[in-house]
Amino acid sequence: MTIITSDNTNSGLGYSPDALAERKAELLNLLGRVAPELLSDNQLNLDKLKDLLAGDIADLQEHYELNWAGKAAARREIQKTTSSTLLPDPNNPAQAQHMLIEGENLEVLRVLQKSYYGKVKMIYIDPPYNTGNDSFVYPDDYSETLDEYLKRTGEKNEDGYLNKQSLWKKNSKESGQYHSAWLSMMYPRLYLARNLLRDDGVVFIHIDENEYKNLEHLMCEIFGDENNLGTVIWDKRNPKGDSTKVAQQHEYLVVFSKNYSNFKETSTIHRVKENAEQMIAVVEKLISKYGKICDEVRDEYKQWIKDNEDKLSGGEKAYSLIDDSGEIYQPVSMAWPNKKKAPEDYFIPLIHPATGKACPVPEKGWRNPSATMKKLLDSNQIVFGDDETTQPRRKYLLKENLYENLPSLLYFGGSDDALHKQLGIDNYFENPKPIKVSEKLISSVCKDNDIILDFFAGSGTTAHAVMELNAEDGGNRQSISVQMPELLDEKSEAYKAGYRTIVDITRARIEKVIAKLKAEKPEQTQDLACAHFKLAPSNFKVWRSDLADVDAVRSQLEMFQQAEKSVTSNVHKDDSNQQAMLTELLLKNGLGALGVHAISKPKLLANGMTIHRVLMNDDRLLWLCFDAYQQDFKAEVITANPAQVIMLNSCFNTVGEKADEYISNLQLELQHYGIGLLII
Repeated sequence: MTIITSDNTNSGLGYSPDALAERKAELLNLLGRVAPELLSDNQLNLDKLKDLLAGDIADLQEHYELNWAGKAAARREIQKTTSSTLLPDPNNPAQAQHMLIEGENLEVLRVLQKSYYGKVKMIYIDPPYNTGNDSFVYPDDYSETLDEYLKRTGEKNEDGYLNKQSLWKKNSKESGQYHSAWLSMMYPRLYLARNLLRDDGVVFIHIDENEYKNLEHLMCEIFGDENNLGTVIWDKRNPKGDSTKVAQQHEYLVVFSKNYSNFKETSTIHRVKENAEQMIAVVEKLISKYGKICDEVRDEYKQWIKDNEDKLSGGEKAYSLIDDSGEIYQPVSMAWPNKKKAPEDYFIPLIHPATGKACPVPEKGWRNPSATMKKLLDSNQIVFGDDETTQPRRKYLLKENLYENLPSLLYFGGSDDALHKQLGIDNYFENPKPIKVSEKLISSVCKDNDIILDFFAGSGTTAHAVMELNAEDGGNRQSISVQMPELLDEKSEAYKAGYRTIVDITRARIEKVIAKLKAEKPEQTQDLACAHFKLAPSNFKVWRSDLADVDAVRSQLEMFQQAEKSVTSNVHKDDSNQQAMLTELLLKNGLGALGVHAISKPKLLANGMTIHRVLMNDDRLLWLCFDAYQQDFKAEVITANPAQVIMLNSCFNTVGEKADEYISNLQLELQHYGIGLLII
């Protein structure tokens, strides 16, 4: 029998990984590669480290760092683990690429550590801005006793334990720890979120002037100053009219990579030039209209440029020419740009194709050497004048310059009021992120199959944006949204409409977006679906290692004859129970709550046993079974030849008193065929 333990390492299925311990292990592994002399028995020798650094160690009493009241407690939150799991909604679709998780986000981040560690490409969040009017969760210890809670707050609930919902409080500016409370809330969440990022991953965080300075310092501490990719100023074109100081009409987007070295090798942060794709589409339509590239195509395209000059930038309007291949371009100078003359190889004469005479070479030479100039000539990328008296220019193709780096200034003064009204969620949120802003930011980083995580999901804009982008470009990006079920004010419009928590609205919006996209783009959205989960206690018992009494240990051993918590006779036949246990086992075996590796529908064997099959990365199957064991099951397994089978210890209750012996023999027999058997 395999026991779910809760020892000091919190290993096995009982608890989520210790995030801080894993970071320490990473550090030791790195030191082992670059400075193995600093390690002895896998322990860091501080004296050797000091010798190596010699005079480079600063006075520990004086150094630059961000500090606040409660920081030590916030760091302890990082070390906490959880035995919780995600409970799937019984109405979830058989397959889904998107997830909405209902639950407190710090606890959810702990649950996700095992399955999503190092897999998320982009974290995109819009946390509480700490304006004095918004509310957020603090502290994070949900297991305080009544006495501890009363001592700290003077409040209580009817059960004598901290009421999670009562943690949603306004963080008043009159509070002596106004900024500290916000920092303590953000610190462990950002730390755990960093673990989930890929090595080339990136995080975008919306914030305003209230906590921008503190957020940037906090991010530098968690991610490292070298990973600061910059801050985007988002001009919303909407000054705050109630301000007695400078009227703030902008917000900030703080952008950090997990590891800049890895990020710059594989990624960029860019966006498509505003109208470039539309310009290409216009030319393609004109060529299709006339059946060839002709003067009419060129004339009508120039007229389109003129008609739309009010919405085109100066750079875009310059792309007004079309060559014989149908490429849109603008002619640009090829003259050497520096003050000093170019090297000798940069003075190659260009012969005019019509007159056969040499064209004038710029006084300081060409921008490119002779080899490059030859390539440009061979690929018809040089534009000559009517005769040799005109200096040739180079074609600057629009298709090769579709992208530009994400600028530090982002302008967007519109709103999604009409869209929210269409979706039936208008007036439910005060400041929801505009979907076009979210689309621009997500598309600037994420490609096909990338995972985007938003653990302050709010109205669900991030999930909406990901779905819209996929429908537009055929991508397969995945979104994971996390939202706590914060109770709505009974006087709010949302409450009057029948919603009771924020996550109810989030879910409704996602479902309406899916319906909208399926109606508008049925071919691109055939498989579009979102699975819903709730944070929930583990389905399995957790071994207590703190018991010293012999009788207590013996009692616990007897209790673990059945690892799952439910003891009802029909538990294994209940589909919802099976799905719940299946989800937890997938999560805690690193396979993702969705069955990221193509989980199939349950299969009913001839003997009446139900099996769940998951396709692994090596294209071999993992079988999971929670039903009572039947004698012919072994033959079914050998025939199917999965890589591994996972079963409950209680599945073998039908075997009798020699269940342990039977299990051992079965493990050996399956091992002979290269099939693993794990009993929980």
